[in-house]
Amino acid sequence: MQKQLGRSTWKFDEVRILSSAVVVGPKEGQGPLAQYFDVIHEDPYVGQETWEKAERKLFEEAVDLAIEKSGLTNNQIDLMVAGDLLNQIISASFTAHYTQIPYLGVYGACSTSMESLALAASFVEGGFANYVLSGCSSHNSTAEKQYRYPTEYGGQKPPYAQWTVTGAGVAVVGKGKVGPKVTYATIGKVIDMGIKDPFDMGSAMAPAAVYTIATHFKDTGRTPNDYDLIVTGDLAGVGYPLAKQMLLEQGYDMSKVYNDCGLMIYSQDQNVFAGGSGCASSASVTYGYIMNQMKNKKLNKVLVVATGALLSPISYQQGESIPCIAHAVAIENEED
Repeated sequence: MQKQLGRSTWKFDEVRILSSAVVVGPKEGQGPLAQYFDVIHEDPYVGQETWEKAERKLFEEAVDLAIEKSGLTNNQIDLMVAGDLLNQIISASFTAHYTQIPYLGVYGACSTSMESLALAASFVEGGFANYVLSGCSSHNSTAEKQYRYPTEYGGQKPPYAQWTVTGAGVAVVGKGKVGPKVTYATIGKVIDMGIKDPFDMGSAMAPAAVYTIATHFKDTGRTPNDYDLIVTGDLAGVGYPLAKQMLLEQGYDMSKVYNDCGLMIYSQDQNVFAGGSGCASSASVTYGYIMNQMKNKKLNKVLVVATGALLSPISYQQGESIPCIAHAVAIENEED
């Protein structure tokens, strides 16, 4: 059976999300989706000595919980596909050392959540693994420290900037009879609109999200009406309306089903500028809220479009613009 649709979309028949877990920090625990997270830490250091060790701890806890909820053991997980935002993806790599699960590290900036899920589903569908762990993490203070200024510096941000989500989201993917199915993955391409402001990630990422969503519809023959919910990862208050308008201009009216994880995870009174960002933005919303809603049949067909800005501190300091990418994964309940 043909597994590739068009140039960019993969079709899956037998892959399910068997379990998922989300561990977050205090600000996320004060937001509107708090009830859907497995663990909320009141200490942003998570009892560790550094921000980086705190992020790793979040990831380790999410991995342990996801595996426990799946009813499996570490030894039954064949592969871990994971990433994060830090140099050399150290949060994922150090967590992989903790788990001792065979590991492939991936980097797609904030699109890593769906990049890792698409790859995990491919390994299962292709028969290369029975169970694969997919996940990612981010931490507000580690991201600020690496990409901008240390938290202690107190640097000022423009209102269109975003707040990196502190959290980790993990899923166990495999064949089985429970859990929603992963049905399609549409792999994006890198798009660079020439934006050079490292704070304006929403504007930079919106065209990449639009390309991937439109490509998904063309490859699959689907429309926005085929989904109960379509979410982008972290376009937030700036990129979300841009993407919505750009899709409308291409003939796709998203008004009834479209939302953005960066807008969903925080409330407007939380002082998060334009909204949330980071790997954990889409991962926390997907593996927490969306999985819960699908389990309770309040949502049955969801398209998650994780968006990522592929900049580095060196690239934008040298005057380069911000290339971006988006990957989409369709997750569906089996029809009764």
